[in-house]
Amino acid sequence: MIATATAPTRAMVWWSAVRPATLAASVAPVLAGTAIAVREGGPRPGAGLLALGVGIAMQLGVNFANDYSDHVRGADKARVGPVRAASSGIVQPERVKWAAVAAFAVAAVAGLVLSVVTDPRLLLVGVACLLAGWLYTGGPRPYGYLGLGEVFVFVFFGLVATLGTVYVETLHLTPLAFLVGCAMGCLATAILILNNLRDLETDRAAGKRTLATRIGRGRTLVLLLVLVCAAFAVPIILFTSKLTRRGSGADRLRDIRSTSFGECPEANGGGGAGLRLALDVGLAAMSPAYVTLRRPEDVARDVERLSKDGCHNFLLSRLDGGGMLDQERLGAARYAAGLQADVELEVQSPPAAGSASASRVGMPEAAAAR
Repeated sequence: MIATATAPTRAMVWWSAVRPATLAASVAPVLAGTAIAVREGGPRPGAGLLALGVGIAMQLGVNFANDYSDHVRGADKARVGPVRAASSGIVQPERVKWAAVAAFAVAAVAGLVLSVVTDPRLLLVGVACLLAGWLYTGGPRPYGYLGLGEVFVFVFFGLVATLGTVYVETLHLTPLAFLVGCAMGCLATAILILNNLRDLETDRAAGKRTLATRIGRGRTLVLLLVLVCAAFAVPIILFTSKLTRRGSGADRLRDIRSTSFGECPEANGGGGAGLRLALDVGLAAMSPAYVTLRRPEDVARDVERLSKDGCHNFLLSRLDGGGMLDQERLGAARYAAGLQADVELEVQSPPAAGSASASRVGMPEAAAAR
């Protein structure tokens, strides 16, 4: 008995157009960025969920737009791999185009809300993402046909997605976020290169000049290996460097003590012993906990959490030169810490060790005298 292939249904074609295997490229950087935010002590679950929604909607929009544009340009004829919705004959191409528009619209709305509640400057980043997503294979000169698709994926599904998630949840960026963003970008780019390797012959016949068709199969395989190795090298680099230290942990407190207040032999005990002591007796045994969050409400939440962990000394990073924002952050921190705590504003430049003024910058004389 000879088995016959079952004709795909409309639902199967739409599911294929979604390309669910690629959705990990939009979810992974958001998860990585949220992990960094948790480590920094300032996660905002609502902002993280909105960032996840933006990432998934952008991925769907790019997938649908790619499906439609490749059909219009004839780049998906005799292709290998999952069926394309627009060229299947089951779904009208115009419906695929409007599905892409709808997905981009969802991403735009979620991004707008996220920008309004976080930082209006993110609107510019959102506009750049939408334009890049549509012009990937759409528009008069799609850069996906010029061998630049890998650059788009690395920048927007790696750096922008990861750094954006970290920023909306913590309102600041760190070198750790940049390194992890590069790792996410390498993995996302590797996924695209695998797809282009599969479609290399059909893309070449259709005149679609992807990077794979430009440099050939052999060099593309080498590039794929380099990207995967680079992505997995980043965790190794992080675990062997200081970038993995917690923002409120004993290691970072020791760094703040040595750079801002001078080394304290009584607290640190000469190095490793002091670190073990801090882990045993709590954060209050070391220098002030360093708080870098920007929004006063986030500062208050972080200070309150650290107070419950036993810390009663806090140092706020100077973000506004001691201006209104810093004073609001200082007031929020003092309110959250309570009357028995010592809350200070970071000095403009590192003072000499033992300087009496180093511990009371930005505080009234009466408060400094207590």
